[in-house]
Amino acid sequence: MEFSNWTTAQEFIFSAFPCSWADSVFCFIPLLFIYAFIIVGNLVIITVVQRNTHLHTPMYFFISALSFLEIWYTTATIPKMLSSLLSERRSITLNGCVLQMYFFHSTGISEVCLLTAMAFDRYLAICSPLHYPTIMTPRLCAQLTLGCCVCGFLTPLPEIAWIATLPFCGSNHLEHIFCDFLPVLRLACTDTHTIVMIQVVDIIHAVEIITAVMLIVMSYVSIVAVILRIRSAEGHRKAFSTCVSHLMVFLLFFGSVALMYLRFSATYSLFWDTAIALAFAVLSPFFNPIIYSLRNKEIKEAIKKHIGQVSILIHKSKNLT
Repeated sequence: MEFSNWTTAQEFIFSAFPCSWADSVFCFIPLLFIYAFIIVGNLVIITVVQRNTHLHTPMYFFISALSFLEIWYTTATIPKMLSSLLSERRSITLNGCVLQMYFFHSTGISEVCLLTAMAFDRYLAICSPLHYPTIMTPRLCAQLTLGCCVCGFLTPLPEIAWIATLPFCGSNHLEHIFCDFLPVLRLACTDTHTIVMIQVVDIIHAVEIITAVMLIVMSYVSIVAVILRIRSAEGHRKAFSTCVSHLMVFLLFFGSVALMYLRFSATYSLFWDTAIALAFAVLSPFFNPIIYSLRNKEIKEAIKKHIGQVSILIHKSKNLT
């Protein structure tokens, strides 16, 4: 496929996708399955939590909020990836690219804040169990979730607004699978101002990630200290089981995000850039419903209950017809 290498940057062309049709289809099928699983899995979690009153607790409220954000986090990038894999001209307009960056990062930052709030919730539940019901009220849960979303959607606005004003007079081939800050900034007409701002963007991302990680680690240090003081093995198991799902999601998500954004302008190869981006944009959201449903006894039992109810209704409807 031949495209012009120079443009006034009304559109960008993704150049990290496979070139051959066979390879594109080979990538399209598993990506479509993963996206469908993410959407269905998270919708199931939201529905089960909403329909079961015994799951109306702060922990499950935060899990359902995280599932809601995961749907939009993946929808910001994966549908465009799927269409690009089957399209001959894998392009995106400048405005579309800016919007994709904004919604991807705003929902991602909201998730980071929400995971931090979930760590605070687990800290209160284990370290202050007697005061937990009076502190972590439904009102506080809603306020924390709203605060996470407000923080998430406001934080990337200055970067997005600045990038939208940059002139793009060089190559329009974007060496990535979706629009992200650094790949797009590399296509801007480079000058001293732009180079300095790239470093500023790196620092902003680093502060966001390191602050969240420090708060979560501090919470878990306190949690572990309390768990170690519990004498019975059953007490250890129960206390740790309330945290293990959140800890796994935290390690999976933050590990891949840190590799991508704590680089301080260091460069990876296109292969590793793409692999790391897939890890936090696709694989991490894919495993989250598995971690929170398959490892959670209450959610599994609620899902089985609803499946049983649906089966009974189907059986009754067949008998009536």
